[in-house]
Amino acid sequence: MSESNTPCPNCKGIYAYPMDSLMMCPECGHEWNPEELAEENNPTIKDANGNPLSDGDSVIVLKNLPVKGAPGPVKAGTKVKNIRLVDGDHNIACKIDGFGAMGLKSEFVKKA
Repeated sequence: MSESNTPCPNCKGIYAYPMDSLMMCPECGHEWNPEELAEENNPTIKDANGNPLSDGDSVIVLKNLPVKGAPGPVKAGTKVKNIRLVDGDHNIACKIDGFGAMGLKSEFVKKA
């Protein structure tokens, strides 16, 4: 096993070894940067302007968003407090007054 215990992301081989700033797999010949791989595994969720979001932030809805089963949309300019980041297509879980608990996509909000 390698010194850093990093298996190859390509073939899952256990014999990867460091070579300068990269890791090298002798089984399949794949080279990769372990720092870039760590960033891909822990992506940051960003708003429409590219600002990183975190749990507990407040956001503002940028456009009218239709809601299934509701008589009207969530209006642009609605402020949503205390968001929670989740995995999935709708990566923000929140409660909106008049609508209740729902999921939002981060590309339709901006950090308040």
